[in-house]
Amino acid sequence: MGKKELIKAKGEVIEVLPDCMYRVRLETGHEAICVASGRMRRNFIRVVVGDKVVCEFS
Repeated sequence: MGKKELIKAKGEVIEVLPDCMYRVRLETGHEAICVASGRMRRNFIRVVVGDKVVCEFS
């Protein structure tokens, strides 16, 4: 599966969970549990409640 098949959605972090996981409320009103990956995880970039994020779904 390539990058072309990903679905992107904007949202806001509403809860920080363990192991670089976050509960995000999407603009559509749905909630999803998202995981930090890549440089965010490798460089220990912190995400806090209220941050705006873009989630990619496969």
